[in-house]
Amino acid sequence: MQITFLGTSSGVPTRSRNVSSVALRLPQRAEVWLFDCGEGTQHQILRSELKISQLSRIFITHLHGDHIFGLMGLLATCGLAGNTKRIDIYGPPKLDEYLRACGRYSSTHLAYNIQVHTVQPGVVYEDNEFTVTCERLEHRITTFGYRVAEKDRPGRFDVEKAKALAIPPGRIYGQLKRGETVTLLDGRTIHGADLCGLPEIGRKIAYCTDTIYCDGAVHLAQNADVLIHEATFSHQDAELAFQRLHSTSTMAAQVALAAQVKQLIMTHFSPRYAPGNVIELKDLLQEAQAIFPNTQMAYDFMTYEVPRRREAELAKTSGQNEMVNY
Repeated sequence: MQITFLGTSSGVPTRSRNVSSVALRLPQRAEVWLFDCGEGTQHQILRSELKISQLSRIFITHLHGDHIFGLMGLLATCGLAGNTKRIDIYGPPKLDEYLRACGRYSSTHLAYNIQVHTVQPGVVYEDNEFTVTCERLEHRITTFGYRVAEKDRPGRFDVEKAKALAIPPGRIYGQLKRGETVTLLDGRTIHGADLCGLPEIGRKIAYCTDTIYCDGAVHLAQNADVLIHEATFSHQDAELAFQRLHSTSTMAAQVALAAQVKQLIMTHFSPRYAPGNVIELKDLLQEAQAIFPNTQMAYDFMTYEVPRRREAELAKTSGQNEMVNY
């Protein structure tokens, strides 16, 4: 699972930062999932190592322009490329109405299937590998945050050890891989857990923007490997954050701390913190790290590989985090 930040500015693009969009690359299934699609997102994809042809799902948080103005253009490009069969789009009420209006007034006809899903808090998508859930956030219009949870995998099956025990291959191997206990024809009882490595704990990613600090964000981020959270304003501009229902850097850090996440990556920065101004983005990073040390600041085309942790490693890391946080 690899995260690529395609746009990290809030409201308007700048010379170095485009507006909101984050891609999640799933190489094991040759898919790309997109979270928000601000104006110019398709240009950002072309400048990255991502492939538009692998785009299969798009999750929209809310209908403000800096999160959706690039959506229709991206969908049209996918259609002209001719290698897209279906894209599923998830988002708040009236997203389908918005896309229909864009297609009608621009006379855009897509040659592939688009399925728009209106989300409500809870599970919005699930297959045998992933579960995607959403929660309401607190912003000026209806807004949802998303959580992608990879399902746990059994540990690697030790074939050589099974052969050394003279266990006949075939259906029995499958049972043992699933951790089952099997009684062989010769009377021996074999426990699958003895032939498998430590379970691989599924990775978890939370995406929360736009919002002020809220319980929904904390719930989505609970024990996540990575929390991507907006940090539009500095703590010194908290009054603006409350007025516009956006987060400060310290609010993002407080969500990360309350949810006991492993890594916080802040995004969606106001252009007011450009280099040379009284407050700069480095100040926002320092504010957040004072509360939650494991904080990074995203930039356009930054990539982050979400590490996989086995059960024992996860327990060790959790213990280390508790020492740091408290």
